[in-house]
Amino acid sequence: MTVSLKSLIEEWEGIGVVMRYDRQTGTWIFIALHDDTLGPPTGGTRMKVYPSPALALRDAMRLGAGMTRKWAAVDLHYGGGKAVLAVPRILQGEERVGLLTRYGRLIESLRGTFGTGVDMGTTPDDMLVISQVTSYVHGVDRETGQTIDPGPFTARGVFAGIRAAVKFAYGSEDMRDRVVHVQGLGDVGGPLARMLKEGGAHLVLSDLDTRRAESLAEELGDTEAFEPHTAYAAPCDVYAPCAVGATLNAESIPELKCRVVVGSANNQLQEPEDAGRLFERGILYAPDYIVNAGGAIALGLRSRGVTSQSEIHERVDAIGASLAEILIEASAANESPVYTAERVVERRLKR
Repeated sequence: MTVSLKSLIEEWEGIGVVMRYDRQTGTWIFIALHDDTLGPPTGGTRMKVYPSPALALRDAMRLGAGMTRKWAAVDLHYGGGKAVLAVPRILQGEERVGLLTRYGRLIESLRGTFGTGVDMGTTPDDMLVISQVTSYVHGVDRETGQTIDPGPFTARGVFAGIRAAVKFAYGSEDMRDRVVHVQGLGDVGGPLARMLKEGGAHLVLSDLDTRRAESLAEELGDTEAFEPHTAYAAPCDVYAPCAVGATLNAESIPELKCRVVVGSANNQLQEPEDAGRLFERGILYAPDYIVNAGGAIALGLRSRGVTSQSEIHERVDAIGASLAEILIEASAANESPVYTAERVVERRLKR
């Protein structure tokens, strides 16, 4: 079935969608507003080349719904939303600045209905550009011009999640002699790999940019880099998907040679049935929006006036305890942790 903008909007359960076509660059702009139960829809801005505008909108909708779950899971008063800039090619220089400025004015016109920050394909410097024309940007101090990179905070939360899941699966959170496959070595995967190495883990690395994987493997030492097309079958204790979503699907799940999946990528499951497929294989899956919330927590707290690094780290590290509670409840119910996490979210949205 062909996916169209019209069919996606007709079928979506969210609040609404803001759309604009940027003629100067040929970019489709989509802001998917999913839920405002806990507060104004807030989520990152993704910049990416998509096969079609409809697929870009579908991505924005899925990501927006994921933000609703993420904010509810960490109990911060924001709602679910996400923006996608579907560019025809990777933009640089004045062309990129122009697009971001016009996009920022669009956000400002919404008067607080949507707040944004960094996501895949955008940078803290991009947020600084946007902040020149709107105040609804997280991670930027407009007075000093300083920006905050959420990637290391996200990595810290994923690391806490990995330790909690490893403890549940193996009886100890000690990472020594555990083999972890980190897929995607960007702003989150790179810092995560370093944390894991410092914790004593043995690493397997993969990235679409094979040179990046090889370089990091050489830097860390005693680390193996895999070609992307063979990475799913890499034997490991923990698979940590930290790049694009939908890497867990009917094709890849049978190939996995791991006991635990904990990663930062959004929407890791291609379809709801994939939760059952992982459960049937005995693979412990940590719901992505539970463990990848570290960056959102850091920027959300700073936007509410919390500047203490120790307090922010404490909240991010608590992701491990939150995941542990979900894993215990899921085990007692003999179900996938996905379903347990969904009940947690539903309870908080109904308070």
